Parts: sequence; structure tokens; C-alpha cells
Amino acid sequence: MIKHVTALLLAFAAASAFAQKPIEIKVVVVSMFEVGNDTGDMPGEYQYWVERQHLDKVYAFPQGYHDLRLNPQTGVLGLLTGMGTAKATASVMALGLDPRFDLSHAYWLVAGIAGIDPHVGSLGSAVWADYLVDGDLGHEIDAREIPPNWPTGHVPLRKSTPYEEPRTDDNGAAFPLNSTLTNWAFNLTKDTKLPDTAEIAERRKAYLPEDADAPAHRPPFVLRGDVLSGQNFWHGKLMSQWAHDWVAYQTDGKGHYAACGMEDTGTMQSLTWLARAGKVDLNRVMVLRTASNYDQQRAGITAAESLAETKITKYGAFMPSLDSAYRVGHVVVDALVVNWAQTREHIPQ
Repeated sequence: MIKHVTALLLAFAAASAFAQKPIEIKVVVVSMFEVGNDTGDMPGEYQYWVERQHLDKVYAFPQGYHDLRLNPQTGVLGLLTGMGTAKATASVMALGLDPRFDLSHAYWLVAGIAGIDPHVGSLGSAVWADYLVDGDLGHEIDAREIPPNWPTGHVPLRKSTPYEEPRTDDNGAAFPLNSTLTNWAFNLTKDTKLPDTAEIAERRKAYLPEDADAPAHRPPFVLRGDVLSGQNFWHGKLMSQWAHDWVAYQTDGKGHYAACGMEDTGTMQSLTWLARAGKVDLNRVMVLRTASNYDQQRAGITAAESLAETKITKYGAFMPSLDSAYRVGHVVVDALVVNWAQTREHIPQ
């Protein structure tokens, strides 16, 4: 009798342990905002992924911004972080410490919209990032009090003048991504046909009319470039020039600014610490940003007038940029999942 009871207890313990085994995740798709519901209405960054990747199983996630969604058949998990660096940092950290999921072999794809420099890309274009640079961490003087010989009022943390050398490396201002993985993702998707419309084709004409060969005039395309991340939604030609200079400074000239977002350095900071704790593999992170708007004014209007036109869901290429993010991003996600026998242990080259 005792042996029988003991066997039953051991079987129950084994069954409980099996039931609590973490779910292995193959790819985490990170989106930052949604307009309304997850499905069936006007989309934000999350909805196309939920609908088209069939992320139908919902997991309550009160410690983060929004409930999680999983496709149990493919192992693709959707995370909606909320807008801004702080929400992204907290939501990613909360997921990384969630015992329900095994993220040790997971790839991470951040897929969101952005502003783009018209000298670099066009509306609806997709940018694969090599560097994520923080645009918030530093000092700032109001524009009305900038010394006349300064190019900007932004000063690096613990420095006294703009772009002061030597640059300090311990500020967490720049995060390099795995270039091998980014190369693979770019080469896999560089010929992806992106949505173009008569509306954004007309909008392109208003930018850099003096330069017929400017990238701003091209139909949407896939490119490489780097992302400046910051909580302030800045705008204008002078701010765009600052973004170029800031990215170049913080990466020792290796980075080249292309697009601006709000959350990516927060996401990367959490992933960096989670990797240090053995929870994730930092070499498996990719960032894809698609251009919903230009980061500056078109010919004939001021930066303030342009900013007044630049409102969420009203961006010049809002819907095409959401579609572009999925069209490019899902090619990478699908390839990782289909080839999981290889990609689980070996990062694609």
C-alpha cells in the first residue's frame, strides 16, 4: 500500500513538473503600440502580426503593458511594450523573467515604424539597424542660450561641450547589434516588394526637389542604417543634422543615422541585462524600422508647420509602413521557424 501511494505521489510530482515546463519560444516579435483592439479594426504595429501569424493564444501579463499572444504551433510570441523607452524597458524585462517561457534560444525581432531622413530613405522603406543610439542620455541647453560657436545644445553626459572628446564609453548610449545576423536578415529581404501608393508618391515629390536623385524620391525599398532612440518626438532639418552627428559621435564614426524611434535602446538595455543573467542570447536581436514619415519638413513650410501635420495614424505613410514592417519582418521570422532544427543552435550566416 505504501509503495502504491509513493508511486502515485511520484507520478503526480512528475506530471506537475512536466505541466510546468516552460514553453520554448523560437521568435519574440516586439511591437510598441496598437491603435485599438489587437484584431479587426484600424491596425497599429501589433495587429498585422497577431492576425497574420495567428497569435491566437493569450497569456495574461499584468506585470507588463499588454497581454502576450502566442502561436503554439510555430513558437512565435508577440509582445506589445507600450510607447516610450520606460515602458519598453519594463515590459521586456518582465517577459525575460517570466517563468512560463524559455527564451534561451529565442530570436528577437523589434518591428516598428519610424521617421526617416529623406537623404537616406523614402516613405514606406524598411531599415535594418546595426546600431541603436540613445538620444536622451546627456545634457541640454535651451536653443535660445546656445553659445554661438556650438552646433547644438545637446551635450554628452559628463561632458561640457557638444561632441567633446574623448568619448566616454560607459554611458550606455550605443548598442551594437550582431552584424552577422543583420547581414543575413538584410540579404534575405532586400528584394522584398513594399507597398507604394499614389498618395505617398505625391508626398515624396515635395522633399528635396533640388536633388532629383535623392533617396526620398524612390519607391519604398529595404536598406541598412542606424536608429536614434529617444522619448522626445523631435522634428526638423536641424534636429536631423544633430541626429547624424550624435549617432556618428556615439559610435566612433561607425554608425550612420537613418531613422528615429522611441523605444529601442530601452528594449536593448533590458535584453543586455537578461543576457547577463543567462535568460536570453543577445546575439539573436534584430531591429527593423519602417518609415511612416520623414523626420523633417518638406520644401516650403517650417519645421513647426510640419510637426503639426505629423500625428499618429495621420503620418504620410502610416498604413504602408505597418504593412512594410510585416512584409519584411515575417520573411525572417518564417525562415527561423521553418529551419528551427538548424537555427535553434546556430545563428544564420
